[in-house]
Amino acid sequence: MAAPGGFSGTDFKQEEDVFLGFTKAQLLAFLAMVAFIAISPFFLYPVFLMKLLCFALFACAFNLLIGYVGLLSFGHAAYFGMGGYLAGHAAKVWGFTPEIAILIGGATGAALGLVIGWIAIRRQGIYFAMITLAFAQMVYFFCVQAPFTGGEDGIQSIPRGKLLGVVDLTADLTMYWLTAGIFLAGFLLIHRIVHSPFGMVLKSIRENEPRATSLGYRTDDYKLMAFVLSAALAGVAGGLKSIVFGIATLTDVFWTMSGEVVLMSLVGGLGTIFGPVVGAAVIITMQNYLAEFGAWVTVIQGVIFVLCVLAFRRGVVGEIGNWLRVRL
Repeated sequence: MAAPGGFSGTDFKQEEDVFLGFTKAQLLAFLAMVAFIAISPFFLYPVFLMKLLCFALFACAFNLLIGYVGLLSFGHAAYFGMGGYLAGHAAKVWGFTPEIAILIGGATGAALGLVIGWIAIRRQGIYFAMITLAFAQMVYFFCVQAPFTGGEDGIQSIPRGKLLGVVDLTADLTMYWLTAGIFLAGFLLIHRIVHSPFGMVLKSIRENEPRATSLGYRTDDYKLMAFVLSAALAGVAGGLKSIVFGIATLTDVFWTMSGEVVLMSLVGGLGTIFGPVVGAAVIITMQNYLAEFGAWVTVIQGVIFVLCVLAFRRGVVGEIGNWLRVRL
C-alpha cells in the first residue's frame, strides 16, 4: 500500500541515510531551505516571511498526524488559535518573556490535544474527523465568550518583548531570526520523530493498523502521543504568530483555519517532510500577492487546489520526488 506521499516499498531503490536520518536528496533540499531562510530577509519583506514560517510549522505539525499516522483532523485550528491566545495573554498581561509565552502556547496545544485526542482516537475515518471538528467549534465558541480573549476584538498590542530578557525583538529582522530558529527546530524535531523507531510504528499504523496491533503495539497509545505532539507544535506555531504580529484573533481558531492547513498539506504533499513547507509557501504567497482581488482569492485557491488534485495527486513535493525517484 502506497503512503500518502505516493511512496511504497517497491517504488524506489533503498536510499541510505547520510546525516541524522536525512538521505542525500533530503539533505540537499534541507540545505537549500536553510539557504533560502538565511538570504530571503534581505530581499523580501521579513513580516511576510515570518508569516510563511509560522504557517509552515503549523502545516508540518498537521502533516505529522495525517501524513504519518493517517489521522485526518478537521480541528487543528483549536490548538493553533488557543496557543496564540494563551501566548499573547502571557506576554501582555502576565509579562512573560517571548520564549516563555511561546512555550505556554505549545503547552496549551498539548493539553488540548491530550483531552481531545483521548476521545477522538476511539473512532476512525470520518468519525474521527468530525469529532475533532466538533471540539474545535466548541473551542471557537469558548473564545468568543471568554473574557481574556477579547471576543471579536481579540488580544491586541501584544508586545514582542526581549528574548531571555536581553535581546530586543522590536525590530522585524531580529524577530525574523527567532522565528526562523523556532521553525527549523520544529522541522528537525518532526524529522527526528518520523525517522525514529516511534515514527516507524506510526507509519505501520497508517499502513495497516490491525497488523500493528497483532504485533503487540498498543496503537491507541501511539496515536495519542502523535496527536499530542502535533497539537503541541501547532500551539507553538500559533503562539509564535501572535508574538510576531502582536495580535491573537478569532480568525486563528475558526474552522476555516483548519481547512487552510489541510489545503497546505495536500498542495505540498502528504507524508513528505518538505511538502507542508512548500504548500504553506504557495498558499501564503497567494494570499499576500493576490490580496487585491478580495474575496476572489478564495476562488483562485479553490481552482489551484482542484488543479493540484487532478494533476499532482501526490502534491508538488510528492510529484517531484516521484519524478526524481527519491524520498523528499
